Amino acid sequence: MTHMLDRTLDARLRKTKKHVLLLGARQVGKSTLTRGLSPDLVVNLADERLFLGYAKDPGRLRRELAALAKPSLVVLDEIQRLPGLLNSVQAEIDEGTKHRFILTGSSARKLKRGGANLLTGRIILEHLDPLSVWELGDKFDLPRALRVGTLPGIYLDREDGADVLDTYAMVYLREEIQAEAALRDVGSYARFLDLAAVSSGSFINYSKVASDSEIPKETIRRFFQILEDTLLAFRIPPFEASSRRVSQRDRILFFDVGVRNALLGLHRGPLGPTEAGHVFEQWFILQCLYFIRSHHLSWRIYSYRTEAGAEVDLVIDTGKTLLAIECKYGKTVGTAQLSGLLAFAAATKRTVSSYVVFQGERSQRFESGVLAIPYLRFLREELPALRT
Repeated sequence: MTHMLDRTLDARLRKTKKHVLLLGARQVGKSTLTRGLSPDLVVNLADERLFLGYAKDPGRLRRELAALAKPSLVVLDEIQRLPGLLNSVQAEIDEGTKHRFILTGSSARKLKRGGANLLTGRIILEHLDPLSVWELGDKFDLPRALRVGTLPGIYLDREDGADVLDTYAMVYLREEIQAEAALRDVGSYARFLDLAAVSSGSFINYSKVASDSEIPKETIRRFFQILEDTLLAFRIPPFEASSRRVSQRDRILFFDVGVRNALLGLHRGPLGPTEAGHVFEQWFILQCLYFIRSHHLSWRIYSYRTEAGAEVDLVIDTGKTLLAIECKYGKTVGTAQLSGLLAFAAATKRTVSSYVVFQGERSQRFESGVLAIPYLRFLREELPALRT
């Protein structure tokens, strides 16, 4: 059903004549997107038979390319499974190939090990994330998005989506990632995943996670790095304001709130108010991340918390200004909820635009200058306007 929705990236892939490396976690819609471009040759390395065939015969791809009579669009899916094929692609490109390549991958970890850096300057990098609020349009349903996330095949499947999400969490995260990273201690990794899901969106205290899981701290750090390398998590660094002592802890977010919920068994029933508020904050931050990546913006995202307890959910540095954003799941906003934003604005010498995003119907401008704005209006109107 993913073909029913236009992806932001689709128009750019159709317009460019460049070779592309398209990265994204499993099930974000990479195959659907690339098949929609009507490629002349598709090599799907997720197919075990094809994978083994190309692994046994490294020269096969170049012979197949030589047999194509006309300039062709060639898609190589899940290229990280056989990074050696990058050598064939590089050779074709260096020789002035008449063909155009789109490579897809779901693991930066394996590509780095396989020498993907050899393609630097020869290929452009794109990211595909789960469905965004802009792509969903009138199909957007906040309670559903907060519960099952927005992986296309899961969000759009109201009958079996929850079952597919179960499989994703159990098989892919717990088995395939474990196998890819050559993790020997199955029990440690399983305990870590559960604690990582609980910690998603929070400031990470590696020592506490290590103590709670009885896993060495450096192993915890390595496990989090694996989640990042396999495109399953984002790391949000702290923003350092010159006039305040700030927490040096990172925040880690799973790339999709539904996957996080499935690990915790929270994806089949309605979320309670407290949990929904926590997930809403993560979902909103992810939407901003998706927007920045899909539009190739150089904006940077940070978190902010002082040792004294002042906190801002999200800081976006656009280069021109800082956007300080508090996320409130409720429909009302009071002055007591502005303290973190005011503390942040006072702590930096740069221009700050302060927002509270919430579920109310109308915007409100407080005397302090903070703008309380409905979250959809911020995402669909305010944020795009800041690009200009």
